[in-house]
Amino acid sequence: MLIDGGPRSDDLVLTVRPGLTDAELNELFAASWPDHRTALFAPVLDRSLVWIAAHRGSRLVGFVNVVGDGGVHAFVLDTTVHPDERRKGLGVRLVRAAAEEARARGADWLHVDHEPHLKSFYEQCGFRPTTAGLMRL
Repeated sequence: MLIDGGPRSDDLVLTVRPGLTDAELNELFAASWPDHRTALFAPVLDRSLVWIAAHRGSRLVGFVNVVGDGGVHAFVLDTTVHPDERRKGLGVRLVRAAAEEARARGADWLHVDHEPHLKSFYEQCGFRPTTAGLMRL
């Protein structure tokens, strides 16, 4: 499903739950995350509530994944924007679109964990700070 709204430029298109290949996702993640190791994404997406992809032409330039608990809680994972597309509002558009889609699928609460330098980004997306706990396994 195509998402409309928000500033559009050129041929940038956001879609909900599009078919994505491991090659596309690995290419985006490798460009965006220096420590990325090639991964299989189909098992991850099979368990996801929703994901949003951004394409410029045929090139995947953005992605965000949302997983759910089967109830009212959902969690943002893997917000990724290609370095060539950063600082143009695409990440905020992706996360806001993911939030709307999660709400439409029954989520009442959307959670995100992030590093301190991403605080203002996630505030722009609509998140507010909370106290939470984290355990590395």
